[in-house]
Amino acid sequence: MKRYESQSITIYNSISKQKEKFTPIHEGAVGMYVCGPTVYSNVHLGNCRTFLSFDLIFRYLKHLEYKVRYVRNITDAGHLENDGESGDDPILKKARIEQLEPMEVVQKYTVDFHETMAKFNALPPSIEPTATGHIMEQIHIVEDIIKKGYGYEKNGSVYFDVLKFNEDHSYGKLSGRNLEDMITNTRELAAQSEKKNPQDFALWKKAEPQHIMRWPSPWSDGFPGWHLECTAMSTKYLGTNFDIHGGGMDLKFPHHECEIAQAEASNNQSPVNYWMHANMLTLNGKKMSKSTGNNILPSELISGENDILNKPFSASVAKFFMYQAHYRSILDFSNDALEAAEKGFNRLMDANRTVEELSVAEKSSIDIPAWKQSCYDAMNDDFNSPILIAHLFEGVKYCNGIKDASETITEADKQTLKETFYTFIFEVLGLEDEVSAGKNESGKLNGAVELLIELRNQARANKDFATSDRIRDDLQAVGIQLKDGKEGTTFSLN
Repeated sequence: MKRYESQSITIYNSISKQKEKFTPIHEGAVGMYVCGPTVYSNVHLGNCRTFLSFDLIFRYLKHLEYKVRYVRNITDAGHLENDGESGDDPILKKARIEQLEPMEVVQKYTVDFHETMAKFNALPPSIEPTATGHIMEQIHIVEDIIKKGYGYEKNGSVYFDVLKFNEDHSYGKLSGRNLEDMITNTRELAAQSEKKNPQDFALWKKAEPQHIMRWPSPWSDGFPGWHLECTAMSTKYLGTNFDIHGGGMDLKFPHHECEIAQAEASNNQSPVNYWMHANMLTLNGKKMSKSTGNNILPSELISGENDILNKPFSASVAKFFMYQAHYRSILDFSNDALEAAEKGFNRLMDANRTVEELSVAEKSSIDIPAWKQSCYDAMNDDFNSPILIAHLFEGVKYCNGIKDASETITEADKQTLKETFYTFIFEVLGLEDEVSAGKNESGKLNGAVELLIELRNQARANKDFATSDRIRDDLQAVGIQLKDGKEGTTFSLN
């Protein structure tokens, strides 16, 4: 029996605006597409939150033994600003600034993205297609949309006829906007005169002479519209109707709305059963954004080289901080919040390290199987990571109670406690115990503290209690607590 057969997931579906029972199209298999980064700059923490939210979902579905095909694209064609209608191509703009070829920019920041995701211990997707690698598929979709009467060519560019589409379908059902109220592209744009209606969006743009990235098409040498790439890649690898499509809340309109319209126009069916959107990570109460400079890079967080935080924080602590909020809620980033998350993270890791040392009894005074199911119930309820974490801290309380003999546990329940901690801390949340693993700065800290513990033990053996007490007290002053026990001295971070 597969794990998913004993668990029932509900997902908040952005298109129905309510939680729905998750039933995959094909039993035991899940197709999931998530909009990936536009690789023209370093990925910031706000971007990371979206990708880590879907890493959590990917991990949990895999843990439940679903066969998951997770597709996350790389936007390397450099769509124009203003939703692909006008302005500068951000990749070309960066190429001019850095005096690089556009694909050098793409390569540089794709590598940065992968390295950053690895620091956060995020699993790679099953398939990571690029926009430039799927130009022909995008051209074919444009041809199909024109053939079905929902697209038209003007001066070498092709536009999607939103009003024509709305006669037969419903444009705006994801975002909840009425077509007549929409203001997208109502500003005076260079290509405005080419459109039949201001709401129409580009499927293919004719390249200006200075535009480096261009491809031949039946209409002109040009490049695809921004929205088209995700329609082409998601349907190629997941089919014309698949289970889950995810992305940041800011992509709901116009990007995902246009994806729905393109797919329905081309394939005559709804492309996705469950639309999922991760909310923003804010900084100083405002959205993190590359364009405004209101952001912090993961490398700045980990190194401490920034003007926002008092000290460096590990990637696992930052990830734990993000998971303390539900993926659909706005989360504000601050030094105080990270320091609080670090204390909680260290308590959780400390408890996990000591489970094996717990004494056992003939009977358990706590219901470990019910606690284990409560962890599953939290994740089954729209992947509710903060509730899961709250239940994990109930497990921490159990550990502390067993240590001080106010609670008892059998050997079988102890193993269940240990396995449940491992499952949800490491497999599902994807956290890393950097002290135990000896990784990065935490690993260096581990070695340094162990050396001080050895020196303290020598001092105690020599009855030099002044030195022994000083080592203990000085470590306590910087937030490192020593614990003397039967098996020797251990430490935890306060």
